[in-house]
Amino acid sequence: MVLKLKVHYKRIAFFAIGTFFSFAAFAQQPTSVSGVVNNEKGVHVSNVTVTAKNLSTKKSYLTTTDTAGVFRFDSVEAKGTYSFVFSCVGYKPQTLSGYTLKAGGNTALLVSLKEDSSALGDVVITGYTTVRKKLFNGSASTLSAKELERDGSPDVTKMLEGQFAGVSLQNVSGTFGAAPKLRIRGATSLSGDNKPLWVIDGIIIEDVVNISNEALTTGDMNTLLGSSIAGISPSDIQDITILRDAAATALYGARAMNGVVVVTTKKGRSTASGFPSINYVGNFSRYIKPNYADFDIMNSAEQMSVLTEELNKGYFQANSVMGGSNGGIIYQMYKEIEEYDESSGQYGLINDYTHRNAFLQRYANANTNWFDLMFKNSLMQEHSLSVSSGTDKFQTYGSLDYLKDDGFTLGNSVQRVIGDFRMNFKVGSKFKGEILSVGSVRNQRAPGTQDQVSEPVYGSYIRGFDINPYQYALGTSRMLTAYDENGNLEYFRKNYAPFNILNELNTNYM
Repeated sequence: MVLKLKVHYKRIAFFAIGTFFSFAAFAQQPTSVSGVVNNEKGVHVSNVTVTAKNLSTKKSYLTTTDTAGVFRFDSVEAKGTYSFVFSCVGYKPQTLSGYTLKAGGNTALLVSLKEDSSALGDVVITGYTTVRKKLFNGSASTLSAKELERDGSPDVTKMLEGQFAGVSLQNVSGTFGAAPKLRIRGATSLSGDNKPLWVIDGIIIEDVVNISNEALTTGDMNTLLGSSIAGISPSDIQDITILRDAAATALYGARAMNGVVVVTTKKGRSTASGFPSINYVGNFSRYIKPNYADFDIMNSAEQMSVLTEELNKGYFQANSVMGGSNGGIIYQMYKEIEEYDESSGQYGLINDYTHRNAFLQRYANANTNWFDLMFKNSLMQEHSLSVSSGTDKFQTYGSLDYLKDDGFTLGNSVQRVIGDFRMNFKVGSKFKGEILSVGSVRNQRAPGTQDQVSEPVYGSYIRGFDINPYQYALGTSRMLTAYDENGNLEYFRKNYAPFNILNELNTNYM
């Protein structure tokens, strides 16, 4: 009997111990908290910082809402009382207190934030620090990437055009990647450099080739390398701040005397679901050829009537035409008149009214469409893929951008690949770190220039950068032809050298 009682007590003891461990394990089982954050209009609010504070253990949990306004905590201890704090720029902070979580369950919250118009735009990012606008005594303007967005523009500098007061931007070339003439509050020097300073994520970006604003208009091929941010994808930009006055000089020294352009790129964010956030942006633009019908320009027959009248009145003398630096149809006519074939004993063109008139008639009927010859109905495409993920202590952001532009004109095309990786981490409450890496590769073909430059060392002539096909099509007579009667390229005279615009676009490039 005693033995049975002992066994019985042992079973009770084991059962009690097992029950105790069971309750202890159940009490320590984590619970989850999720919810949705909207504004007063019922629209989901993203990037809201949600902090869960355990008032008993003083432990805190941090997350942010996703694009649907959803947040979630998956590892919250069901012990003590919790308060939830919701904060976001442009909205008044809101605190929900007195929540006791049920172990193993899920607590759902529905939060509505009220807008705070006084908080909008109250932060100025100077590159080194983030200062509240009411404490910043300088002149600064900030616009987000959404406000700066330009459809069909893959160049960051184009985003600044017409967006900031006191900032003037002049595109001296339509070639992709060419540095624009950018000035903040006008010119500060008559002979010195007037370019602003570029700062990206706190890092001062120097130009690969230092070229002044005044040199941008000279057609120097270095302008293709003179843009300090040609390797930055517009899809990676979060906001841009312009610093204008002495406050910029106080931060960055004498280099900032012409103003500072502060670019902040995107960083990783913790997601409510715990899964990475993947975004894709596709940009497709179609180029359409210009048309002479949009311009009030004489056709070839009308131009020929003026030309023949000048010819009949003795305006074109053979000596002056043949000795000039440039020559067109009259130059071609006199050239054939002077050409003599010894084998046949004949000149290239008989110098009488009938033969001269027949020669000019072909050019009178040409009506060359230079727009059709030099321009293309091409497609520009840009693809950007980004991945963002992280927790409250570790965030990563990576992106890959690919641009392919077949060019609006002959001899003009570009391919660009940009890779970006950013990692932010926090160790404890006082130490934060960041790792940034950006790489870009650009394969570009750009046309040369019409004007040739003498090279005295080698005794040769070279042509540099930036033929303007649009200007050529508007300023060149439609009597001139690109091909002769046999279908070969026809060369006229420019700067004492044979010149054909199609040959220049196809062979003279960099």
